[in-house]
Amino acid sequence: MKTRCLIVDDEPLAIRLIEKHISQIDSLEVVATCNSALKAFEIVNTQEIDLMFLDIKMPNLTGIDFLKSLKNPPKTIFTTAYRDYALESYELETVDYLLKPVTFERFVKAIDKFFWQNTSKVAPVQRETITTDYILIKSGNKHHKVNLADIVYIESFKDYIKVHLENNTSIVSKYKLGEMELELSTYQFLRIHRSYIINTSKITAFSSNDIDVNSLEIPIGASYKEKVILHLEKIKHI
Repeated sequence: MKTRCLIVDDEPLAIRLIEKHISQIDSLEVVATCNSALKAFEIVNTQEIDLMFLDIKMPNLTGIDFLKSLKNPPKTIFTTAYRDYALESYELETVDYLLKPVTFERFVKAIDKFFWQNTSKVAPVQRETITTDYILIKSGNKHHKVNLADIVYIESFKDYIKVHLENNTSIVSKYKLGEMELELSTYQFLRIHRSYIINTSKITAFSSNDIDVNSLEIPIGASYKEKVILHLEKIKHI
């Protein structure tokens, strides 16, 4: 059975782009589109929607306020031209946060996350065809294709991040750590500090105060300790 999609956006070109992307994935179908949150409210309450593509900046009611108003919202992927709402989106437990213009490559990553969370919605062969194991990171004028397995940890410097890779190489990008946390939320990464995200597959040692990744000691932040300790307890029992 196909995943039933709703597209909510006040820009016709944005709707057509998402429709085009959806048309290239057999397990998805568009059942409705609309240009306001008010119309979307009616559709969500009268039709079965599995996945909603939701713009944030819309007249009368923002996408965020609309999503908050729903008692049983469908799985949602935000599509927006603004980075500023990424953290709030993460708190709403959305599937992903796509910046316009949405490339097909980035769209596929978002759908992959959705399928990981809803494995019963898609056959294994279909999932395998769109599985991604890399991210694109912009640094300067270039987009770097970075394999997830090569990332050791990610460090924050105000509005910039430094992605530390194997072989002591790194990439600096103007990107907020919270946005990267959201993008990596369904993979083997864990935020352990306001300034650090680690690749959990690189853990070589740990205590209640710090974690070693590839033998480099990184502190556990106080506000993250409870979540991190729970994750470490799982490792102990593997």
